[in-house]
Amino acid sequence: MKKLFGLIVTLVFVASASYAQKLNASKVPAAVKAAFTKNHASTKVGWTKEEANYEAEFTLNGKETSEVYTANGVVTETETEIKVAEFPEAVKMKLKGLKVTESAKITKADGTVIYEAEVKGKDLLFDAKGNPVKK
Repeated sequence: MKKLFGLIVTLVFVASASYAQKLNASKVPAAVKAAFTKNHASTKVGWTKEEANYEAEFTLNGKETSEVYTANGVVTETETEIKVAEFPEAVKMKLKGLKVTESAKITKADGTVIYEAEVKGKDLLFDAKGNPVKK
């Protein structure tokens, strides 16, 4: 069951990044690779390019994680998979009765936290008080 869940989460991350270009590590700017390595030495990483930014996808503490970097190596956000049960109560109330297929916590560079729930193929984003937000 755990392997199946891991496979599903991996597929969801791949699908969500399908609009992004997969990128060979040799095409990632040195500043981006250096910033990633500084924070996550010896971590296996996959890269994609989203518009002007670079996204690192990796596993951290057993959870699928991604970080978005500017070309200068500045992290703009970190997204970590979480269980629906880990959402704040206000967010869980907004999702009551809905089937959530993916759930994550997104932390912006300024410390702002957004909770993401995928429902019927669409990402719903909320702040900790359950208010809808735009990414």
